[in-house]
Amino acid sequence: MAKVGRIKLGLQGLEVSAQGLGCMGMSGFYRPLKPTSEMVSLIHHAIDSGVTFLDTSDMYGPYTNEILLGKALKGGVGEKVELATKFGVMYVDGQIQVRGDPAYVRAACESSLKRLEVDCIDLYYQHRIDNRVPIEVTIGELKKLVEEGKIKYIGLSEASASTIRRAHAIHPITAVQLEWSLWSRDVEQEIVPTCRELGIGIVAYSPLGRGFFSSGPKLIENLENGDIRKFLPRFQAENLEQNKTIFEGVNEMAKRKGCTPSQLALAWVHHQGNDVVPIPGTTKIENFNQNSGALSVKLTPEEMAELELFASADAVKGDRYYPGYAYTWNKSDTPPLSSWKAV
Repeated sequence: MAKVGRIKLGLQGLEVSAQGLGCMGMSGFYRPLKPTSEMVSLIHHAIDSGVTFLDTSDMYGPYTNEILLGKALKGGVGEKVELATKFGVMYVDGQIQVRGDPAYVRAACESSLKRLEVDCIDLYYQHRIDNRVPIEVTIGELKKLVEEGKIKYIGLSEASASTIRRAHAIHPITAVQLEWSLWSRDVEQEIVPTCRELGIGIVAYSPLGRGFFSSGPKLIENLENGDIRKFLPRFQAENLEQNKTIFEGVNEMAKRKGCTPSQLALAWVHHQGNDVVPIPGTTKIENFNQNSGALSVKLTPEEMAELELFASADAVKGDRYYPGYAYTWNKSDTPPLSSWKAV
């Protein structure tokens, strides 16, 4: 298998593999969980294949995914990768809480460094935006961590266009992570153009629609108890009937192209531009190899238009997350800096 190429992510100097590896499913949310030894082997296989951009977060597990990456990257392996992790989402009494205050930012970074067993994090994202704390305050603390050599580059995840602009004015933002796929296209209206105007790289998570473009509607039939996808609106029966038409269209074109539907869906994300890096996740080496094959799928402008015809922004039925799950991108903005009073 040919090695995966490299691209520049943002304008600050970060170079990553053209496709990354989302590590979340190795430690939580999806079921069943696999043995640590298998996941370490998968990570090593990915690195050997040229996929060196690894994505994790302190809330995956929580904490266990970072510990897994720390184990996998021992013995000099970590020198070969671009390691991204995140802070800002925590569980309190079983409920999700978002935090972006300076003390928390610093404490979270120190803890991630220990779990990952590294001296510096390549790309450190604010996982979700704390609407109680001015973004300037959060980024101000991240800027200090850059100056101290604890992180190299700053990223945001699921931020509004206004928040991205305000953050970038305090310290250059290298990458914005967002959900982008053939059935999650709302970011194309404001977020993607804002990133491109400012020279910020784009990292697309869930580029396969959480596995939907790998298996289609039958995916839901095989999910085990505890798999978060069983509860997501787009996988519910009342929405799945309509959403399966998107998969059917992708599947039909994939047959004509001689590739799998997942490779076609992933190739569509790759064709969005050389500033976009998708980070499909998997727990199986065979699925990883298939995902890497998407880099060889070439799409003409006519084929892109055909895909977007049956996968338009309003074609999908159902929200990305279930009601009350405060985990989607913030359309509202953070308070003005003048309102902040440090505790």
